[in-house]
Amino acid sequence: MMDSKKKRLPVGIEDFREIRTQDFYYIDKTTMIRGLLEKWGKVNLFTRPRRFGKTLNMSMLKEFFEIGSDKTIFDGLEISKEKEICKEYMGQFPVVSITLKNVSGLNYREAYNLLRRVIGTEARRFSFLAESDKLDDGDRRMYQALTDIRDGSFKMTDDILIDSLRTLTQLLTKHYGKETILLIDEYDVPLDKAFHGGYYTEMVSLIRNLFGSALKTNPYLYFAVLTGCLRVAKESIFTGLNNLKTFSITDYTCASEFGFTDEDVKTLLFYYGMEHKYDTMKEWYDGYQFGDVEVYCPWDVINYIDRLQDREDLEPQNYWVNTSGNDAVRYLIEKMGNGVLKSEMESLIAGETVEKDVREDLTYGEIYATIDHVWSLLFMTGYLTQRGTEMGNRLRLAIPNLEIRSIFTSQILEMFQKEVVQDGALLKVFCDALEEGKAEEVESLFRTYLGKTISIRDTFVRRPTKEKFYHEILLGILGYRDGWHLKSNQESGNGYSDILIRDLDEDIGIIIEVKYAQDGNMERVCREAIAQIDRNEYGKELQEEGYHTILKYGISCYRKGCQVLVEKEEIMV
Repeated sequence: MMDSKKKRLPVGIEDFREIRTQDFYYIDKTTMIRGLLEKWGKVNLFTRPRRFGKTLNMSMLKEFFEIGSDKTIFDGLEISKEKEICKEYMGQFPVVSITLKNVSGLNYREAYNLLRRVIGTEARRFSFLAESDKLDDGDRRMYQALTDIRDGSFKMTDDILIDSLRTLTQLLTKHYGKETILLIDEYDVPLDKAFHGGYYTEMVSLIRNLFGSALKTNPYLYFAVLTGCLRVAKESIFTGLNNLKTFSITDYTCASEFGFTDEDVKTLLFYYGMEHKYDTMKEWYDGYQFGDVEVYCPWDVINYIDRLQDREDLEPQNYWVNTSGNDAVRYLIEKMGNGVLKSEMESLIAGETVEKDVREDLTYGEIYATIDHVWSLLFMTGYLTQRGTEMGNRLRLAIPNLEIRSIFTSQILEMFQKEVVQDGALLKVFCDALEEGKAEEVESLFRTYLGKTISIRDTFVRRPTKEKFYHEILLGILGYRDGWHLKSNQESGNGYSDILIRDLDEDIGIIIEVKYAQDGNMERVCREAIAQIDRNEYGKELQEEGYHTILKYGISCYRKGCQVLVEKEEIMV
C-alpha cells in the first residue's frame, strides 16, 4: 500500500495547476519554456504520439505566461532559476488556450457544434470583456456573438466561428494592451475523426479557415503553440502560413520535454521504493527516441507504478493500447502476405530494424494510399521509433518496447484465428490427429499452421514471451473444436498446465505443454515438457475425474519449426 506521506500519482490528470497545488508527483518539464523562447517561432507546432504529456505541457505554458496566474506554483522548478525569463515573460500575457481532443463528432454538424462549444467556453472565461472600458460597443457586440447561448448551445454563425480565435485575441489585446498567446492542443483530432467519419473535406475547410484567420497575419498574436500527433501538410490546413516552426519527433529541440527520460524514471521508482522494477519498466515502456533522447511513455509508467502500490507482484500491463485505435497496425498486417512485408514484420517482432522513407507531412487522405505512407503513420503515432538515419528521410525503424510488440503480435494472432476458422477441413484433421495421439501428424500440421504466420526469432524477447506467442497460436486453433472443454493455464496438480482439454464424449483428457527451444534442440525440450507434466502431476485432476485415457504432449517450437512428442497413459479401473 502507498505511504500516506508520499505524493499521489497524477493518473489521468493533465492540469498543471491541479498537479502543483494538490500534492501530486510532478516530473519537471518547465525547461520547455526556455527552449520555446530560445528557438522563437511565431507559430510553433509540436508533434508527439498520444499520451506523451502534450496536454500537461500546454497547461504548464498557460499557467506560466497568463496574466493573473499564481507564480508560486513554479517555485522550485527549473524555469524558476531563469530569472530574466521569469521577469520578462511570467504572468505577462493574455492567453487563449483550447484543446480540440473532444471535437470528435460522428458527422460534420456534430463536430461543428463541438468546436463552437470549445471556443465559446474559452471565450466565456474572459467574462470581464463584456464590461471592459477598453472596448467600444462594437467590440462588446463581437464578444457577445462569441458567447451567446440559446437553448443550451452556442449560436456562433459560420463567419463568427471562422474568425473566433482571431476575434478573441483582438479583444484581449485591446483590453490588456498586450499581444495574446494562443495555445491549441491536439489540433489534428478533428481531422482524424472527420477522415474516419466521412466528412474530411468539410472539416479541412473549416480548420483551414479558422487557423488561417488566427495564425496568419494576425497583428494581435504574440505567438502560438499547437500540439498534435501528425504534422498535417501545409497544403491541407496551413495554406499560406509561412511562419510555422515544427518540432517533430526527429527534432532535437525540447526532445526530452515530452515523455520521461531514464533519469526521470529512476528517480520516480526510487521515490516510491520500487527500484527493483526498473528492468521491467525499461523493457516494457522505454525505447522511444525523440531527437537524440530516449524516452519512456509517461502514461504507462504512471499507471504501472500506481497499480504496483496495490499489488507488488503485478505483471506489466498494456495501458497505451486502450488510448488509441490500432487501425494502422491492422492495415499493415492485413497486407502482410508472404513476401517482403512479412519478412519485415518478422524482423520488427524480433527486435531488428527496417529501413523506410518517412514522410512527416502527409494529409489524412494520403495515409492509406500506399504501404509506404502507413509506415510513416506508424512512426509518427508511436508504434515504431527511429534507431538511426540513413539518408535524408530514410530512417531505421523499430518497435520500441514489449508493450508495442504485444500490440503487433495480438493483431497478428487475431488475423491468424480468422484464417483458422476459414479452413475448417484442416482444423478437423489437426484436432482428430491430436485426439488420436498421432504425434507425427500433429507435428506436420502444426508446422503448416506456423507457416501461415510470422516466425519468432531470438533477439528481442525472453523465452517465456516467445512461448506465450506459440501458446496463443495453439489456442487459436483448438478453441474452435466443438465438443471439447478447453482451459489454458488451468491450476492442476502442483502447478499450471499450458493447455488442458477434456473430451467428454470420448473419455479422453489431453495435456499440452508448449516450450520454446532456445538452442534449437527441439527433441530435448519436448522430453523436458513431458517430464514437467509428470513431475507436477498435471494429469492428477483428470484421473480423479475418472478419465481412462490421458494424452500428454510435449511441443517445442523454434522459429517456424516444431517437434511434437506424446505419451499415452491408460488408467485402469
